[in-house]
Amino acid sequence: MRRVMLTVAYDGTAYSGWQVQPGQETIEGVLNRCISGLTGEAVEVTGASRTDSGVHALGNVAVFDTESLIPAEKFSYALNQRLPEDIRIQGSEEVPVTFHPRHCASRKTYEYRIYNAPFPLPVKRLYAHFTYVPLDIDLMGQAAAYLVGEHDFKSFCSTDTQAQTTVRQIDSVEVREELQAGREIVIRVAGRGFLYNMVRIIAGTLMEVGRGKLPPESVKDILDARDRQKAGPTAPACGLTLVGYEFLEKPVDTRGGV
Repeated sequence: MRRVMLTVAYDGTAYSGWQVQPGQETIEGVLNRCISGLTGEAVEVTGASRTDSGVHALGNVAVFDTESLIPAEKFSYALNQRLPEDIRIQGSEEVPVTFHPRHCASRKTYEYRIYNAPFPLPVKRLYAHFTYVPLDIDLMGQAAAYLVGEHDFKSFCSTDTQAQTTVRQIDSVEVREELQAGREIVIRVAGRGFLYNMVRIIAGTLMEVGRGKLPPESVKDILDARDRQKAGPTAPACGLTLVGYEFLEKPVDTRGGV
């Protein structure tokens, strides 16, 4: 038995998130179906990040076990011949059978994009949240600074979470402006782990600061409150993309103490 790791990019618009759901088309479901068809085995992938419905990814990570003799690096080419055009494998490699992408130290980087203009631009509607209300990125940047470090992010987490702890480490939060075909604001968040809807709630809260409804220093009070009702709204899924996944420790085979 071998374990193969895939780096997966996808446009999440047409999918009900990553995780398999009865009666719904999901990224995980499509991967399971295509890999099983290729290998002739009943394959179930394990993903590093269970992105929500409508969320995109440039490089999510998944592993699966197989007895197939196909070289690990060739799976990317073979699967891309079977996958729909809105899902593509960016790379494949063999990893130790003990490696689990959610049980090792890692850093994820997300970007939330906001198209800030008087009118929507159709080509951006699937990949950026539109608002015509002017946003002050300097105020948003000041507010974002309060989020860096280890905090209890209960206020920035869906009440539906099943996480054992709401403490998370955020390494950086950047707010920048891009002026290409209009004004696009990018919130880039990197951290060791995220709670359900956490980045979208961060984005919704920073937008409240940017439009002047909250002062930047209120973010500290929101963190201290540990109350979801104190934070801003959950921003729409279309603006969110998982742009990077970095393992902070190299996958090693720990069987037999090796």
